[in-house]
This record gives sequence, structure tokens and C-alpha cells, in this order.
Amino acid sequence: MVLQYKEYGDINLPLMVFIHGGGVSGWMWDKQVEYFSNYHCLVPDMPEHGKSSNEKLFTINLCAEKIIQLIEEKSKGKPVIAIGFSLGAQVLISILSMRPYLIDYAIINSALVRPIPFSKMLTKSLTLTYPLVKNKTFSKIQAKSMYIDENYFETYYQECCHLNKASFVRIMEENMAFKIPNNFKNSSSKILVTVGEKERSIMKKSLVDIVKSNSNCKGIILPKVGHGISLAKPDFFNKLIEDWVQNDILSDNNKEISCLYPN
Repeated sequence: MVLQYKEYGDINLPLMVFIHGGGVSGWMWDKQVEYFSNYHCLVPDMPEHGKSSNEKLFTINLCAEKIIQLIEEKSKGKPVIAIGFSLGAQVLISILSMRPYLIDYAIINSALVRPIPFSKMLTKSLTLTYPLVKNKTFSKIQAKSMYIDENYFETYYQECCHLNKASFVRIMEENMAFKIPNNFKNSSSKILVTVGEKERSIMKKSLVDIVKSNSNCKGIILPKVGHGISLAKPDFFNKLIEDWVQNDILSDNNKEISCLYPN
């Protein structure tokens, strides 16, 4: 299996890899790719998503393995920065666990790492709502909750319609059963962990779990935003990444940081 991906920028510059969330694809990072034009940007579509929708069945570990292969092929000794959101953040945690020295900087945004009890039963109940995925009104409500603006709604809607029930169930089960791998503690990456203030409490508890699992982690809670900071506030998110990677600071005068968990 070969993941489909898009590549931008100068191949001689540091590599920046963007790993999208579940139910969307690489387009969610368009504002980031545009901003980080002074990097070599790599944006893969995960299995059963976007341009990789016809590839092998999605699992977090399989996706991590395939993105590792891409990074090893494209990095060629350059610094590597990796950013993952939601399901993609879980994939990034797996990558850091499988290859502790592969990535220099990692941004883990909104990763669930506390397995949800009775997740299989919950997933089965969610399949009852699956037909709503193809209902445009329902999709608009979902898109709004994820900060997807009207320019991307049609792409989002078409991808939702393309996702079959079996894929939906499999992806949900992977997401809700995920926990931090034991080897995550060995990652040498400089790791920034973020979550939105308006996200569920289990997401904030997951942030604390991640920070406690690796001494290289620093965690922040971002005020006045829910699940999807990169789409909700792309300018702020881009500056956050830039300041942290290039200057080792977390925000512009710390105005956007409501809670900081130190190393």
C-alpha cells in the first residue's frame, strides 16, 4: 500500500509533515501549507480517507508505519517537524513510539488517549446515525462544530458520503480504543501537546496523560476554542507552531495560553 500525498516547497528545506483528522483529509491543512512556504511540506491522506480512500483498511499502527516510510524517504537527514490532529495526533503518537529518534519537533493536537469504556457497544449505537452522514443539513451542523468553513464544505460533504459504514465503524473503534504505547516515553522529540478549552474533559485529561508519559512534553490548553484549533484559528495556530519551533516560545505574550503544564 502506498499513501497518496501532496508535497510543497523546497525539498532542501526542513521537512514539515501534516497528519489530518478522521473524516477529513489533507485539505484541512491548506492554511498551514500556505503559511509555511519556507519549509518542505508533506501532506499525506490516511488510508480510507481522501485520495487514499481505496487503499488498505485503516488502522492507527498501519498508518503510522506508512507515514514513517514517507518521512524516511523524504527527510534525508533534514530536521523533521510533524503535526497531527485528533485521529492524526494518535497516529503521530504511534510514530513517536515506533521511531523515537525520527522526528525533531512534534505537535500533538487534540489526541484522545483514554480508551472509552464499552467502545464497541458505543460504536454500534453510532452506526444508527450513519445514514445522517449523507444528509446535507446534518453535515452542515457537523462541519460547523469542526470549524469547517463554507469554502471546504462541499469537499467535506463528498468525502463523508464516500465513507462507507464499515470504514466508519473501523475508524471509530480505532479512535476510541487508542492508548499511549509503552515506548512513547522513549521518544527524543520536543513535543508540544494542545487541546481546546471547550473540548470534553476526557480530552483535557488525555493531554495530562500524554505530558506525564514523556519528559520532553509540554502541554497547553487553548482558550475559547473546541476541537479543531488549526481550522478555527489558523493564524494563531500557525504562529504558535512557528514561535515554538523557531524561537522556543509558546505564544505572543502568552495571551492565548490559559493553562500550561511544565515539563
